[in-house]
Amino acid sequence: MKFLGLLIVLFSFGFSVSSQEKPNILFIMSDDHTSQAISAYCHALSEIFQTPNIDRIADEGMLFNNCFVTNSICTPSRATILTGQYSQHNGVYTLKDPLVPEHNNIAKILQKEGYKTGVIGKWHLKSEPTGFDYYNVLSGQGRYKNPMLKEKGEWQKEGKPFVKCRGVKHKGYSTDVVGQLALDFLKEYNKKEPFMLMCHFKAPHRPWTPAKRFENMFDGVSIPEPASLYEDHSERSEWATQTYNTISRDLKRMDLGVKSKEDTLSGIERTRWAYQIYMKRYLACCAAVDENVGKLLDFLEESGLSQNTIVVYTGDQGFFLGEHGWFDKRLMMEETLKMPLLVKYPEVVKTGSVSDELVSNVDFAPTLLDYAGVNVPEDMDGKSMKRLLSGKKDRHWRDAFYYRYWMHLADHGIPAHYGIRTDRYKLVFYYGRGLGMSGTDSDRIDPFNRDSGPIVPTKPEWELYDLKKDPNEMNNLYGNPKYTRKIQQLKEQLLELKRELGDEDTNYPAMNDVITNYWN
Repeated sequence: MKFLGLLIVLFSFGFSVSSQEKPNILFIMSDDHTSQAISAYCHALSEIFQTPNIDRIADEGMLFNNCFVTNSICTPSRATILTGQYSQHNGVYTLKDPLVPEHNNIAKILQKEGYKTGVIGKWHLKSEPTGFDYYNVLSGQGRYKNPMLKEKGEWQKEGKPFVKCRGVKHKGYSTDVVGQLALDFLKEYNKKEPFMLMCHFKAPHRPWTPAKRFENMFDGVSIPEPASLYEDHSERSEWATQTYNTISRDLKRMDLGVKSKEDTLSGIERTRWAYQIYMKRYLACCAAVDENVGKLLDFLEESGLSQNTIVVYTGDQGFFLGEHGWFDKRLMMEETLKMPLLVKYPEVVKTGSVSDELVSNVDFAPTLLDYAGVNVPEDMDGKSMKRLLSGKKDRHWRDAFYYRYWMHLADHGIPAHYGIRTDRYKLVFYYGRGLGMSGTDSDRIDPFNRDSGPIVPTKPEWELYDLKKDPNEMNNLYGNPKYTRKIQQLKEQLLELKRELGDEDTNYPAMNDVITNYWN
């Protein structure tokens, strides 16, 4: 009788047992926030910069050491997170590809299951967000100061398409504006239905403009330099000497916030000088993100929502912070392949736990759907991490991960490549062809450098790294006779992954000569 009475009380207040059983989801993502700049990961930068609020998620949940992005660039990564699919299945290969509105995504699925869905902040997927009861997203890349956001219902204002409709100006700093809009969403939550809110900060994306209150936080501080900051790339493959992502040459005055008269150095001196400015601006942007994450976590605690809310924090990919003398992402190297991933779910995920399993952004959607009690669609490429998050071993979990970057030479001169990453080895193939993907056939390599030349095919090259002996990937072992057998094993494993994921080279006629001459 007491149980029956409880049910009557619950229904009288508009609750249902099934809706209460479903967890809320707060998915927080920052643009280009890499694990080296999150103090929970204990990199060298944590000596001078801490992220105490983001760290709270790790302290109260699980930190993943090996979370990988399927395609290390903003738009494709975001599409993968929403769809649980690789680029070859969701159609978003490059920065210029839209996520087709008709394509299925996690928001659509949860919406049908009774979730209140919302996305706030950076969208960057070209087409209108679908599956969301509420959205308020940045116009294009977005700006740091007084950002323009487009709210649901204003996608095509006055007959203008989305790309021409800039939205409504919000006074303030972008990170604070997005954080406040996310808080407003949570405060309006009526507890009659579970919610999924995606809060996407623009920071710390280029051009790294800090909030006023953090502009001078590193005055008098010397940022630790990575050991490979002054690497000249002469001992690497040919592609590495031809990129446009170097600290020494390719950080522009707009990136550093200086005038031409202040930018007079060259060589090692400019690298040292530019690195310090770049890092101070980048980390100061991260400080505002951490501050706003703290406000969101505090509200969940104060409102009593924390116990039944899954909180995820991630970046849309990794980022070079001077390692190998580089900035930006795109490459399959550890710094840009790895995404930060921290997840908390009280009484479900053990506090202070750590996972070293090979997980990926392709697994995010299946995992959240699994927790929501929803069947994972068969066309999703990822797997649910629910068992891993409970601290259990999953004997069917992957032992190798497949990566592919499609934007051949576009923007920073990084050649198209794919590869396999196991717990110890990494084999990468720079096949050097655009394959007709958007932005890979006629655009200039670097939009900030008029002398960079057009996009053309490049020489195919292989790289092999033993991550146990060489965690910083300084020694390419491809061609070393001691590793001949291992290379063959990895190639066979790579081909099997490509078959499983429907991404075989035979799908692309332009790869015929590459397969014939360089797969041996």
